[in-house]
Amino acid sequence: MYELTPQFDAEVDPGTNILLTGPPLSGKRSIMMDVLAAGTDRDEGAIVVTTKDGADRVLRDYEKRTPYEGKPVAVVDCVTRQQGGETRESDRIKYASSPVDMTGIGIKLSEFLQAFGDRGIDRNRVMVHSLSTLLMYSDLQTVFRFLHVFTGRVQSVDGLGLYSIDSTAHDDQAMNTLKQLFDGIVTVPEDGEPELRLP
Repeated sequence: MYELTPQFDAEVDPGTNILLTGPPLSGKRSIMMDVLAAGTDRDEGAIVVTTKDGADRVLRDYEKRTPYEGKPVAVVDCVTRQQGGETRESDRIKYASSPVDMTGIGIKLSEFLQAFGDRGIDRNRVMVHSLSTLLMYSDLQTVFRFLHVFTGRVQSVDGLGLYSIDSTAHDDQAMNTLKQLFDGIVTVPEDGEPELRLP
């Protein structure tokens, strides 16, 4: 089981994918980073797929939560190449060309999972921030297909997947379509406590 501490007093089965939905700046990213960092403290793998911030910023924020040097913490950066930044891949950072490059994102995720598996790490937490960026660049059908494969990959390695979406940026149809792919939903209000719903 994966514990969802420090945010929630709950645990979920391996292979669970959870969607965090709420307005912008409601703290979804922070919650996901906290849950990943709690896993890093237990020597679990952590993979952050970021479509909003460059890898350096993600790792700086992560370090504030837990020292990760020598631990299996990795970032798939979908931002820096698109902005023309310096991109040299390492065993901690891999780059997709842009948030449109969903095939690339999936491949980089698999490479990290493989590398962690080779190191004997069989528990991995994965977060995607944010699905809204993917939907800005691609249509719902394409994002749905990508997520179907991506959530399946997390499931197949008995991982824990966390995904954020800005609830105010998409219509009900889009939200309801995507929600089908997830085992649990966390609603993050602007003010107040996040609420976790599991089946």
